[in-house]
Amino acid sequence: MYIIPAIDILDGKVVRLREGDYNQKTVYDVSIADMIETYRSNGTEFIHIIDLNGAKGDFSNQQTLFDIIRKTEMKVQYGGGIRTIEQVTNLLDAGIHRVIVGTQAITNPNFLSDLSKEVGKKYDYANRIVIAIDVLDEVIKYSGWMESSPIKLLDYVDRCLELGFFRFLCTDINKDGKLGGAAVDLYRKLLDHSPFIKLIASGGISSMADIEELAKYNIRSCVVGKAIYENRITIDEIKQWNLKALSSL
Repeated sequence: MYIIPAIDILDGKVVRLREGDYNQKTVYDVSIADMIETYRSNGTEFIHIIDLNGAKGDFSNQQTLFDIIRKTEMKVQYGGGIRTIEQVTNLLDAGIHRVIVGTQAITNPNFLSDLSKEVGKKYDYANRIVIAIDVLDEVIKYSGWMESSPIKLLDYVDRCLELGFFRFLCTDINKDGKLGGAAVDLYRKLLDHSPFIKLIASGGISSMADIEELAKYNIRSCVVGKAIYENRITIDEIKQWNLKALSSL
């Protein structure tokens, strides 16, 4: 299992939210470019970037982010307000390694099928597209976690798999930003249902002990944010863990 450090961007600053609430944010005194360089210089290959402005339809951060991303060798997993197939293809063309799609995939029944046809012409779409599943008490949430979907969690996973998408980013909203431990039971349920999905765990990770617990299951990677900024997990610990993870592949 690989650890992917997270950088959440709001109004050009590195932040973390609690339970996705924009009114419960912590702003960190570090630049986006410096944070990316810190991870890169310590051997991290992947970075997870969420544009929180973009999630609300404001793309004022995007040009600055892209200018920074183009200057790094890091593989970027990027999300935030991606609503059209054109946005997805533009991001892939701009050098984004993986694009995260969420709300549109839930609200537009044709989006994923159209995306697989369009992106599949040029890209290995199943590896380059990440399906976000944000869950609160096993209810799928979207639109910045403000709306609830009637689609059952496991039914949604099955639908995505039928269309060829197998990489999922699953966040337990109850856990997010609280440093209270990862949603192991939720991930076990998903993997018991679909053992071959490539699952990315997100939310609640507070220590290397949480990482070790997740590693007991077939979870491909996990996203860690606040625990790094709050010095619960060090960058050196991430480096050493990821070196072992890569050597075991």
